[in-house]
Amino acid sequence: MRPGPCRQDIPDAPRSDADSRHTASNGPRETVCNTGTTEFSISAIASFSHNGGRQVLVQLAPNATPCPDEPGCSAAEGRPRLRVEPWPDPVIDEVGHDPRSSYVETFWLPVLGPSTTWLLRHLIIRLEESPEGLEIDVEDTARSLGLGERLGPNAPFARTLKRCVDFDMAEWRGPGLLAVRRSLPPLARRHLRRLPESLQARHEAAQQERPPIPPADSLRRHGYQLALSLVDLGEDQHTTEQQLRRLRFHPALATECAAWAVEEQARRAVARLSAGS
Repeated sequence: MRPGPCRQDIPDAPRSDADSRHTASNGPRETVCNTGTTEFSISAIASFSHNGGRQVLVQLAPNATPCPDEPGCSAAEGRPRLRVEPWPDPVIDEVGHDPRSSYVETFWLPVLGPSTTWLLRHLIIRLEESPEGLEIDVEDTARSLGLGERLGPNAPFARTLKRCVDFDMAEWRGPGLLAVRRSLPPLARRHLRRLPESLQARHEAAQQERPPIPPADSLRRHGYQLALSLVDLGEDQHTTEQQLRRLRFHPALATECAAWAVEEQARRAVARLSAGS
């Protein structure tokens, strides 16, 4: 039997901006769907995709029976499932760091927190075993990471998942579909400021020890791509230029790439506004 219509109890939520991305959820919102044989509730996770859309995990109502034909439900146990796929990024994959590396453990851990870092490590290991992507049992994954059994929007696992998205380590590609970075980028300036001074000094020393980028015909294009990725992550023109210099780009090329990236981001923003009007 095909699913019947859903009764929407979720009011439209305002799109979050850069200053409110880390605010807490205002509480659970639900959609109750009647399939003709059972009811299940969809509890909204406190997270927004890049286009402002609300993302959800499917959670069975306490008195519901398993619904193996419904998206997001385990056919074996009727438990919520989440599709996880890799997020390829040629630039970040080249200059970034494996989530299991000492760089991430030393510098990203104080920024992301232990739960988010361990979730990223867990997902990367699973993606290495299934490079095309896989479905994970949400409850099983949460319990495996010590995040408990609760699956509501304020549960530890939901908050950890939201933090991955807030820090651009993952992004929603659709309902119940999460893309996860295979490598974590170098810390941005705003993240470095959150570290204790001792770690800031260690990070600066580690950046100075990085080997220079070898010359290649595509060096300028590579610099443009890297600069645009840094700007998209929230860096300004000056900081982007400094990051490129730390990566051993020639100062003149670093300046050129940083300026182009800021202009390109502005051009794309105008194009998106024009397309939406």
